[in-house]
Amino acid sequence: MTGAARPSGTPAGIRLCALEEIGPGAARNFVVQLEAGRFHGFVVRRDDAVYGYVDRCPHAGLPLARQLDDYLTPDGALILCDWHGALFSIADGRCVGGPCKGARLTPWPVAIEGGWITTSAPQE
Repeated sequence: MTGAARPSGTPAGIRLCALEEIGPGAARNFVVQLEAGRFHGFVVRRDDAVYGYVDRCPHAGLPLARQLDDYLTPDGALILCDWHGALFSIADGRCVGGPCKGARLTPWPVAIEGGWITTSAPQE
């Protein structure tokens, strides 16, 4: 699979984890095995809301975290690309500082269903 493009999304309805497995103000990495390859994404929890993004910085195409699940600034206010220092809004993935200011993370639709974090269909 070397050199192959990674899938950029997942089908709806995949159970990722129980909501309680990601603490409020924390983030978690997910790798989902699909027929087309492995999808890499992460979920950030804010109180009772979750936000999902493809784990790829728009600046250089690298995963954002150097350490597993380490996606947020120390105060938990923003998503941080640990490689280049780019900062992203949790609510919409917009780059608010760093080398890709104005770009956005690719959203990964997720939802909370019956106490579980699941993949969902893209909103139109």
